[in-house]
Amino acid sequence: MDRETFVSLRAKLGKTQKSLAELLGVSLKAVQSYEQGWRSIPVHVERQLFFLVVNQRGEDRVKRKDCWTVKKCGQKKNCPAWEFQAGHLCWFLSGTLCACTAHKNWKEKMEICRDCEVLNALL
Repeated sequence: MDRETFVSLRAKLGKTQKSLAELLGVSLKAVQSYEQGWRSIPVHVERQLFFLVVNQRGEDRVKRKDCWTVKKCGQKKNCPAWEFQAGHLCWFLSGTLCACTAHKNWKEKMEICRDCEVLNALL
């Protein structure tokens, strides 16, 4: 995640740097460093920020579509996203099958998910 995306997602949440730091479980200095580009944004912070934005209350919830529908997935019955009926959270779950992410580490998985239409439709 780049710093511009981080800043825009914080604005979308309507949070101050301090309140976002508390939600993410990081220091205020860390959030300031992410926004200035002095420090790279760790994958676990990126995932958590996406989770907060996707689950924010409001009318945006209407946009949620399950990954197996969007991607016309033929493997859905073997995928954790299907098992837990969390098709809009496929990017958040380990072991998902789309784009061969099942055996990737979080950094590699998020590199794929950042460009995915399922996640991007939610942001």
